[in-house]
Amino acid sequence: MVFFAETETSSMRKTKILWVDDEIDLLRPHIIFLEGKGYVLSTASNGSDAIELVEKEDFDLIFLDENMPGLSGLETLQKILLIRPNTPVVMITKSEEEDIMDAAIGSRIADYLIKPVNPKQILLSIKKNIDTRKLITSKTTSDYQAEFSNLSMQMASASGFDDWVEIYKRLLHWELELDTSSDTGMSEVLQMQKNEAESEFGKFVRNRYLRWVDPSETNKPVLSPSIMKNYVFPRLRNSEKVVFLLIDNMRFDQWRRMQPIINQYYQTQTEELYCSILPTSTQYARNAIFSGLMPASIQKMYPEYWLNDDDEGNKNEFEKELLLEQLQRNGLKSRLYYEKIFSNRNCSKLIENLNGVMQNDLIVLVYNFVDMLSHANTDTEMVRELASTDSAYRSLTLSWFQHSQMIDLFRELARNRVKIVVTTDHGTIRVSHPVKVVGDRTTSKNLRYKLGKNLSYNPKEVFEITNPERAQLPKSSVSSRYIFALKNDFLAYPNNYNHYVKYYTNTYQHGGVSMEEMMLPIICLTPRDLI
Repeated sequence: MVFFAETETSSMRKTKILWVDDEIDLLRPHIIFLEGKGYVLSTASNGSDAIELVEKEDFDLIFLDENMPGLSGLETLQKILLIRPNTPVVMITKSEEEDIMDAAIGSRIADYLIKPVNPKQILLSIKKNIDTRKLITSKTTSDYQAEFSNLSMQMASASGFDDWVEIYKRLLHWELELDTSSDTGMSEVLQMQKNEAESEFGKFVRNRYLRWVDPSETNKPVLSPSIMKNYVFPRLRNSEKVVFLLIDNMRFDQWRRMQPIINQYYQTQTEELYCSILPTSTQYARNAIFSGLMPASIQKMYPEYWLNDDDEGNKNEFEKELLLEQLQRNGLKSRLYYEKIFSNRNCSKLIENLNGVMQNDLIVLVYNFVDMLSHANTDTEMVRELASTDSAYRSLTLSWFQHSQMIDLFRELARNRVKIVVTTDHGTIRVSHPVKVVGDRTTSKNLRYKLGKNLSYNPKEVFEITNPERAQLPKSSVSSRYIFALKNDFLAYPNNYNHYVKYYTNTYQHGGVSMEEMMLPIICLTPRDLI
């Protein structure tokens, strides 16, 4: 049971305000009024004194008179912003002249007021610039507290994949809301509830997965091999041109952060979550999407296109060939363009050649940056520090997207009036708990799943598939088996254990069983009417 204790937030610290005016003594009634409301006021009667105070102390808000002897308000503003660029400054002026207003606004003021000001105007400006975030934090916290019990009951009664989709969406909603909150205590409570959800989801997958991959089962979620058949082929049969954009290793929360930018050019027609097959890794899940088959069937029907975990070579080298085979099996003669994009330069070249590309019926683009970011989080100390939390990981993904050529690609595709299906092959999870596994030299290297014939482990700590054929998975020997890490676990070897655990703890990995890795967005986008 979780008890909601009062947590320390920035709202418990009194707001500090600096008021700069050469007639500050005449403003004593206003200052007394604000102090009565709980604000801490400091004052200065000229720009030079104000700058000295700003150098010594960090204020939450500054009221600055525009018309002062000596340093003017605008000159003082420029020096303040050099010292404290993130401190909101409210300019107060006697003049309504447009050039003064333009100069003040151009200098990044937070607000401006025209003299004479009254206490209510001042209070409103404070609330708009300082208290808004505190009020939002307070409301978000209280709303999540009210939702906490409902989510717990929903987890206890979940019986189908759709139930877990709803739970995941609601947890993610609060996670994104609390991204902007200063209530770190409530974020910790949410993380505890999310960990509980991951644990219960792991039990759910253990009980249901082998039924889902049974070809005779009808009551199951959309799985990786059905993506093209469900979302792309019907559009092609309707003579629609379709762009299929697969962003490798993209989680639902990352999509939600990018979506508002894309909505400048596209409106969301449908947004659903499908279920990745296991292992939730590129080799298995993405080949399943492009082939329309489970991995064992790919190996059987197209052995020249399948490489096992212990084989040398690119495990996804034949995606285009697998997709062409799938189109043919489904009686589609659509002209296909396929490209993997690894850099902004690749994307820019694609945009330059877009007129030619658009002569095809189906344009398939695989974008690899998010996957590269995930791997860099493991291999590069600087990236690991930049993406040290899920919130930071989302922020880093958004920053990349905002400065990438991918936005230009969306804009140009919208101008060409083409519909887009956006999805991913698998997600990723930040791992923090090691689970010991012993294997021989032939055991696969992935941290979230292992394939091998001589594996030693605690079966209570993993999801084991002792008969790969039941899961429609390839096997390299008669005794091969798969095990999958659950929730935020990762599989660690006992030799050199401490170094191994230290190196991989708090990195982003994929291949196992978690909501982030398995519950994946698939979005159908339609161009906006006016671009």
